Amino acid sequence: MKIPRQHGYRMPAEWEMHETTWISWPKDPDTFPPNIIDNVENIYCQMIGALQQGEKVNILVNDAGWEERARKKLEARGLGLKNIIFHHIKSVDVWTRDYAPIFVKDKKGKVAATKWIFNAWGEKWEPLLSDDKAGEEIAKATKMEIFRPHMVLEGGSIDVNGKGMLLTTEQCLLNKNRNPKLKRKQIERYLTDYLGVDSIIWLKEGIAGDDTDGHVDDITRFVNDNTVITMVEEDKNDANYKPLRENLEVLKKTGFDIIELPMPGKIEIPERRLPASYANFYIGNSVVLLPVFKDAKDRDAVGILEDLFPKRKVVPIYAYDLVYGHGAIHCMTMQQPC
Repeated sequence: MKIPRQHGYRMPAEWEMHETTWISWPKDPDTFPPNIIDNVENIYCQMIGALQQGEKVNILVNDAGWEERARKKLEARGLGLKNIIFHHIKSVDVWTRDYAPIFVKDKKGKVAATKWIFNAWGEKWEPLLSDDKAGEEIAKATKMEIFRPHMVLEGGSIDVNGKGMLLTTEQCLLNKNRNPKLKRKQIERYLTDYLGVDSIIWLKEGIAGDDTDGHVDDITRFVNDNTVITMVEEDKNDANYKPLRENLEVLKKTGFDIIELPMPGKIEIPERRLPASYANFYIGNSVVLLPVFKDAKDRDAVGILEDLFPKRKVVPIYAYDLVYGHGAIHCMTMQQPC
């Protein structure tokens, strides 16, 4: 079996240049009910309009009818079709971060796809299991070499600095609903072999309301080679206070520079808490798409990201309707490097 690391492949950091961003047009009524789907589509238009200024945007649509709907929505917002490519690839939901291939690049600049198994976050959502096939179709559409580790892994459960370090959580990757036959060392070997990383930082748990079992892209992110931004909760009575403090203590032992960012205020609906976090931003070639929540801390989040990415425009996007669907901007995007 060909091992990517042995051939010089590594997973680039998100801030390295992209060829394109992959997204899937929203359509699942279980995720975004009829009363909010228009708002979600408008958010998509905002995201696409920002991204297309600096890179291509590949959009999954089920068929010609869905492509026409997306085109009309974009046109209604005054957006042209510059850098927009539609792919007739059927998908159930929008979470391309978790079912799309994770791209790696070798020292000569060749890009390849690693296609991990997507099992709908531990088989929580049976209708979404078929999105594993959508991820396979994305990989084939790139016409790249495809590596298949035969291990369950979602893109939102990891983050890298492109220089050998990877962030993840024990709550997710060691969860028995993912790879029950693999031990920590075996999982680490898969990550090093297929993503070209040298070391792994194991954080503890994710945030309340996150149905993915603690995805790291809701709590801690690399923002440059030597710096992480990590969420902290100021309210000692909040469910997020203890786990985020524990993660902070782990990070303090790594030697990385740490920027603390307070969590937005708790957002709840009658049946559950929503997983709102500023950490779920997406770094495009020319922009940083930042979820905001009409919260007093929004301004702090915007200011911090602007300082960290002075050559990119920070675009705040009101994300209440996205987190209603259990995710946000980073969850809905997957970068393909140049």
